[in-house]
This record gives sequence, C-alpha cells and structure tokens, in this order.
Amino acid sequence: MPRTALRVCRWAAIAVLGGLLAGCGTENADPDPGEPAAAGAGARTSTEVRPIEAATRITDAKGVTVSLPKPPEKIVCLVALCDDILVELGMTPTATNSQVLAHPKFLGEEKAAKIPVVPGGFLSPEVEAILSHKPDLVIGLEDTHGKLAPALKGATAFWPVQPGSWQDSVGYLRDLAALTGRTAQGEEAEKTFRTRLAEAEKRKSDRTALIIYGSDENFGVATPETDVAAGLFPKISRYPWKSRGIDGSYSLEEILARDVDVLFVETLSFGAPDGKLSDKLAKNPLWSRIPAVKNGKVIEVDSEVWAKGRGTRSLGLVLDEATAALR
Repeated sequence: MPRTALRVCRWAAIAVLGGLLAGCGTENADPDPGEPAAAGAGARTSTEVRPIEAATRITDAKGVTVSLPKPPEKIVCLVALCDDILVELGMTPTATNSQVLAHPKFLGEEKAAKIPVVPGGFLSPEVEAILSHKPDLVIGLEDTHGKLAPALKGATAFWPVQPGSWQDSVGYLRDLAALTGRTAQGEEAEKTFRTRLAEAEKRKSDRTALIIYGSDENFGVATPETDVAAGLFPKISRYPWKSRGIDGSYSLEEILARDVDVLFVETLSFGAPDGKLSDKLAKNPLWSRIPAVKNGKVIEVDSEVWAKGRGTRSLGLVLDEATAALR
C-alpha cells in the first residue's frame, strides 16, 4: 500500500485495507461528562455512572436523533462498535459485517459463525441484504454508511455513529442501552470500563509506548487525536505521538529517537493475511535498534479489537493487554 494512503488518517487507511472503520475521528475528543473539560489526559477518570433511563428517542453527542416506536430487537451492525455494544448489553446483532464477534471475549468463533454476514463488505454493504433481515435499527459509520440513509429511509431506522474518543463510545453505549431498555446492563458495562481505566491510571507506567498499524513497511502511527484506543495511552504510559494530519506519519528514524519501550503492532491486510507487519519491518536494519525490539517487547495485537472494536468491551481488552505489557 502506498504511503500516501496511510497519510490521510488512520481510519481511512483501515478502510482502504479492507477493515471496518473509516473517517478521521475527532481532533479534540469530547470531555468525560464527569471530569473538567480542560483536564486532559492527566485527569483521573471518574468511576461514577449516572443512571440510564429507557427511552424511545435519543439525541447522541454528535447531535444525531434516533426515534423508534418501540425498543429495537433486530439490529443490523455495519460497524464493529455496534457489535461491541450489543454484546455488552447481552444482545447479538441480527446481521453484521464485523469479525470482532469471533473473539473469545465476545461470542467466540462457534457462536459468531451463526450470525449472518451482510454481503458487500464494509465499504459497500448491500441494501437489499440489510433489509432482508427486517431490522428495527441499522447502525453504521457516518463517514462510510451515511450514503445508505436514503435507501433505508421508510423501511427502517438508520443511526450513523462516529466515535472519536472513549467518551464517545461510552455515550453510544448509554444511548443504545436507553433505546433497548437494557439500562442495567448499560450501567454495568460503563462501570466496568471506567473502573478498569481508573485502575490503569493509578498504575501509570513510565515506559514509552507506541501503536503502529499497516500491511507492509509503509506503516502508520496511531495517535490519540485520530484513534480511540490510542486515546487511552496518555493515561497509562508515556505516549509522545501527535497527529500530523495529511502531512505524514512518523519514520523509523523518528521512532528510534524516542526510545520506545513497548511497541504494539496491528497488522492489517488485503484479503487473506500475508504475514505480520513486525516481521516485514524487521527487514529494515533500524528496526532491530529500537529498544522494544531489542528487549522482546514487540506485541502483535488483534486488529479487530484494537483497531476496529472501539466499544467498552474492546477498549477494556486493550487496557488489559496494554497494562500487562507495560509493567
């Protein structure tokens, strides 16, 4: 894949690579409702959870309103965040195009295989196939699936989501919990995640961490401004990586100069997997000089969870794996 595609932004790159996300996230994440807006990464995450009230109409943090005649039971997921939330609420999608459900901490391969897959892939899911499931609600990514809204109008409700921070993900969890009436499950999932994050903050590591992604030597760096999982890292480690927008990513020379202690690698691929990104980067002589490489602290992670999940269950797994590696 050419480096110019990786320079657009992380989620656009993932879409090009056949992943489940597109769009550049947000440059300024919404503040935690329980924390001062200007507190930033240094603020301690609150573990308090406000009660969730059941509702047939919600307006999310992005200003999108969803109104339903009754709690939705048949939900089609076009983005992994939807699958993540449903599992947290004790539900399963009527159909999906995500692979995250196969993870053992979600449904596992056997149960996930029973969920119908929407044909057409992430970028072009087939409208007729979606409607064949007679869904009460379809949830997709605004940047990618907003174009489906006219075709779905009148047949079902469509909810375009666009998470740019973990706070957004929590907000979407709360909103869907309200719509489905699964308020207790939503509160429990939020409490569990907040507690995990608060505990991780107490044990913040002084090691320098880095998340990279890609399919070959043309890799990208996940930054807090453009990636939900990376947005957690300033709270749990040293993470000196900032978005460079469309101007470019970081070079191996720059990474070497930052003395990275722990390196997390998300391998993305076209179609069938063709090898780990870390193995491909090992061909560059600079790679072996990075402290994380020399000390055996290069960790290939599940991109379905780290890059695409973005819900509280996925982010909880990211926290567990990251904090264990950063000790």
